[in-house]
Amino acid sequence: MEEQRAENERLRRELAELTRQARRNEDIFRRSHERYMSLLQAASLGELFTAMSRGLAEAYELDVVTVVIRDLRHEVRQLLQAEDPYAEPMPNIVFVEALESLAPQYNNLWQPWLGPWTAADHSLVFPGHPDLGSCALLPLRRNGELIGCLNFGSRDPERFMRSHAVDFMRHLADIAAVCLENVVNRSRLVRSGITDVLTGLYNRRYLQHRLVDELARARRERRPVSCVMLDVDHFKPINDRWGHPAGDKVLAQIAHVIREECRDSDIPVRYGGEEFAVLLPGAAIEEALQVAERIRGAIEDSELVLPGGHGLQLTISAGVACAVPSRADNDLKSRGDRLIAEADVQLYRAKAAGRNRVSGATD
Repeated sequence: MEEQRAENERLRRELAELTRQARRNEDIFRRSHERYMSLLQAASLGELFTAMSRGLAEAYELDVVTVVIRDLRHEVRQLLQAEDPYAEPMPNIVFVEALESLAPQYNNLWQPWLGPWTAADHSLVFPGHPDLGSCALLPLRRNGELIGCLNFGSRDPERFMRSHAVDFMRHLADIAAVCLENVVNRSRLVRSGITDVLTGLYNRRYLQHRLVDELARARRERRPVSCVMLDVDHFKPINDRWGHPAGDKVLAQIAHVIREECRDSDIPVRYGGEEFAVLLPGAAIEEALQVAERIRGAIEDSELVLPGGHGLQLTISAGVACAVPSRADNDLKSRGDRLIAEADVQLYRAKAAGRNRVSGATD
């Protein structure tokens, strides 16, 4: 009888342990499914990177998750910045030209690598986390090409060991790689057609099409159309001294201010290089001059702080022109080209008069 009770107790303990394991496995499956869905549903690079880094760290109770992205031409960085130029930095997203420069395990990495964290090998992969015990490096590959790596870090030296199975991690990496490729392609598609990648403003091609449409509408309704051409003052010295990343930040900030100061009906455009344009349907010259002056003043009042704490004082020059097309204006494309040229003439007058000012003229 005593042996029977002992056997029953042992069976109860085993059943309780199996029940705990089943519930734990069910919880892991549920969390994994939620994480997969959060990656698949990400509509932007910002959402995807947040789901990868913060979301996976919370789901799997990790001390840190980083994402290393191979970004040879800085395209992904520019797409990310274009989504929100003033978004908070993402310290756990690392952009590099070559992954092999960060960790030796990235050389010929086809399967998830698990093992001890070492400062010599993994400090650059997990910046700001010098106290990790183990890590897992999950290669993100598409069409045989290593496009990035998803990296798990834990203070527990036994969390990721080389003897552990990697099937789950391989599956997660496959999903993350597909999501990354899809979101990048979606961002390219959305922005390449009508917008500038860096600033998020409309591009020159869009302006050329839209200008003809607005002139046609203005001709029908007998109302004006104005154009503002803007150019960043002393932009080349900024690039020469601080480098192209600083120049990109300048352009992104200028674009942000232009967008904020425009009316809802205005069409802000990155025209090319450091030159911008704003098309103002229905605006006479006086109103267009007011908008241009508002943009100029807002940019003068702003300051761009570069990494390292150095502040840049920015200014722009602007030229304004206005057109009221008549029924005799049959070639609206040429009329639009002339409107832009007239605004450009005024822009260079503003430059010649000392910069940081607005110049305007009517038809």
